[in-house]
Amino acid sequence: GSGKSTLAKHLNAILLPTEGKVLIDGIDTSDENNLLKIRSTVGMVFQNPDNQIVANVVEDDVAFAPENLGVDNALKAVDMYEFRLHAPHLLSGGQKQRVAIAGVIAMQPEVIVLDEPTAMLDPKGRREVIDTVTKLCREKGITIVLITHHMSECIDADRLIVMSNGDVVADGTPQEVFSQVELMHSEGLAVPATTELMWQLNKKGFNLPLTALGIADCAEQIAKEIG
Repeated sequence: GSGKSTLAKHLNAILLPTEGKVLIDGIDTSDENNLLKIRSTVGMVFQNPDNQIVANVVEDDVAFAPENLGVDNALKAVDMYEFRLHAPHLLSGGQKQRVAIAGVIAMQPEVIVLDEPTAMLDPKGRREVIDTVTKLCREKGITIVLITHHMSECIDADRLIVMSNGDVVADGTPQEVFSQVELMHSEGLAVPATTELMWQLNKKGFNLPLTALGIADCAEQIAKEIG
């Protein structure tokens, strides 16, 4: 209820603003003449992949994207090429979501917005999807906007924004945002387990940096403190 999905749907003109303007790469979303350009610039992946998969064979589904520019490359980008002749209903949740992402990639957008794409997945499926979108960002240069309730999925982000009741309450690097543990708790959000551990230890008299988000970094900082 904070406005995350509403914001996401404004990014490719599924919703239009009732006041103010939304500009995507400088393009006004409220001008109907810009709709095709906006939707070719920003692709959307939703929570339930079954809502985006329409064909009976994986590669046909990815080819369903209008003016598709490369089914094979899209499937390879999400490590699903070997499943191209499979029926989508035989895939795991994580694999289905990667096929949905491939369908968006086939349109070669500059930005992919994912609205809680891992909410219906088990930990393995969540890891598959996060690894996939991280690879698309770091190796392909695609801007990824990820909406999630799983704080561990945000650790490697370049920028983290926390929303509450339609407002931005925190905005910065994951290290900057997660170190505000009391704020996160007040908004009903957890912080990564590593941050929570060090915060609790600091309450017991330790002096640990809350910016060590990874497990290895956390262990190293604790070892330094007690060593």
